[in-house]
Amino acid sequence: MRITSATPADLDRLLSFRREAASWLSTLGSDQWSRPYPADRLLATINAGTVFMLRDGEHTAATITLTAEAEDGLWSEAELGEPSMFVNKLTVTRDYAGRNLGGRLLDWAGDRAYRASAKWLRLDAWTTNTGLQQYYLDQGFEHVRTVLEGNAVNGGPRVSGWLAQRPTRPAEHGFTDETPSPEALTI
Repeated sequence: MRITSATPADLDRLLSFRREAASWLSTLGSDQWSRPYPADRLLATINAGTVFMLRDGEHTAATITLTAEAEDGLWSEAELGEPSMFVNKLTVTRDYAGRNLGGRLLDWAGDRAYRASAKWLRLDAWTTNTGLQQYYLDQGFEHVRTVLEGNAVNGGPRVSGWLAQRPTRPAEHGFTDETPSPEALTI
């Protein structure tokens, strides 16, 4: 399997991933991702070069967004002063579930962040999705805090405010990485 940068041609597939994940999560009793994601916002992240696709021949197995930009209102000023990269929208299609692709993509992200001189790989998860939170803990992340509506660092409502991080590190993820080398972070 190979990791490539997403292109605008991947937009429909990424939106389909989101709908598929929301439907699956709904069967588990979660409302995560139940609101449609704006296509223009997703296209902007693709054009920014922060969306990556895991491809298996002609099939797309998973996607991950990795950015140096933190979501507003989640991380403190001191935390934002530490070189970090942030994982968003990690999604594995149901056809590829159960193969540890998510864990390996997190390892790839941690390796890429390490090569960009980041200290931390950080993420936020849905505050009510305890299964997802446990998954990230099992992947070596440590819970930092949960930001709820009204206690966000910079104000604003939060539905995805369970914050976790793990140190970046080189990793053997087993994928062929066809993405450009990451740029070094500047703070």
